[in-house]
Amino acid sequence: MSTEARKPPAQIALKIRRILGGKTGWNGVAVQFAFAAVLGWIAYEIVSNTRANLENQHIAAGFGFLRNNAGFDVNQTLISYTGSDTFLRVFVVGLLNTLVVSVVGIFFATVIGFVIALCRLSPNWLLSRIGELYVEVIRNLPLLFQILFWYLAVLAALPNPRQSISLLGIAFVSNRGLVIPRPIGEGGFEAFLAVLAFGIVAALALRFYSRRALFQRGQVIRIWPYVLGLLFGLPLVTMALFGLPFSFEVPQLKGFNFAGGSRIIPEFVALTLALSTYTAAFIAEIVRAGILSVHKGQMEAGSSLGLSRGTTLRLIVVPQAMRVIVPPLTNQYLNLTKNSSLAVAIGYPDLVSVFAGTSLSQTGQAIEIIAMTMGVYLLISLLTSAIMSVYGWRVSRSLGA
Repeated sequence: MSTEARKPPAQIALKIRRILGGKTGWNGVAVQFAFAAVLGWIAYEIVSNTRANLENQHIAAGFGFLRNNAGFDVNQTLISYTGSDTFLRVFVVGLLNTLVVSVVGIFFATVIGFVIALCRLSPNWLLSRIGELYVEVIRNLPLLFQILFWYLAVLAALPNPRQSISLLGIAFVSNRGLVIPRPIGEGGFEAFLAVLAFGIVAALALRFYSRRALFQRGQVIRIWPYVLGLLFGLPLVTMALFGLPFSFEVPQLKGFNFAGGSRIIPEFVALTLALSTYTAAFIAEIVRAGILSVHKGQMEAGSSLGLSRGTTLRLIVVPQAMRVIVPPLTNQYLNLTKNSSLAVAIGYPDLVSVFAGTSLSQTGQAIEIIAMTMGVYLLISLLTSAIMSVYGWRVSRSLGA
């Protein structure tokens, strides 16, 4: 055996590093400076060519276009918006629409995914087969196809507003969407919100205190009467003092459409259903794998203590499985947020549709608009990853890992 073969890997790596960088390391520093200079030159050439092309096409660079009037309407806005508002307002409207569909989709995808995972693990043969069929069918169909299915085959087949489906005479379902009563704040609305917020914070504090007393002193504190009083008693007292905090504007059919109330457009419903059901199929497999990673002796221990299967899963197995579930679950949340950009296929006014689509075609500011859109998706992804990382750290800490 040669001398080089008998050397430990660390010595071989050190020798290679000395050959490349020299004994003093100055050669390595020079190579790094040369590499950085090449990258800087490439970046300079890209910027120069881009600026020259923009000047040749008489396109002004910069973000001054955000102050110009947009001149087009958006069919769903969470803030006040008219066609005479600026492109910056369009950007905010599209961003809020993207955030809403992402948050709602993540919530329903998580709930559906956990339910399907428990069905797959159920000892009931029928529930297990239903869960398996759901996963195998949904996750193997393209997401765009599912979005178009919900929008064209399901929601578009609903009756028109004049033949809409009435729900207790106050809400109506048609191919124009779901129209529901709209709450209108009255005199005591601010006091009602303040009392309700105080009740929620106090209830969470009581829950934290009771759990701490249970784990540190073994003392069981019954807090549900106080929680009911905080969440329902205080708001009722506020309503008795200040009157009803809000009234409802019931939608009325006028002509060929409804007037009044709040409308949930079919594009939002179709996109939310498709994103939720599609992502839930992957979340179900993640949850199932996480639960199976917990030793089966945990279930047997729960049964020996007289706990039901559901209670054992909720209190013993699932908390331990979360340590395995959280990292891949974060990836699915990120995928759902990015997949929401497929909304452009059905005309839902998300960030890509109204800002990177309509606004770009009207202004021609491709670099600025694409850069802003990329930055927003990057920021949303990083924020989601940070939140899930903190949650995963708390789970690991609670399990003593």
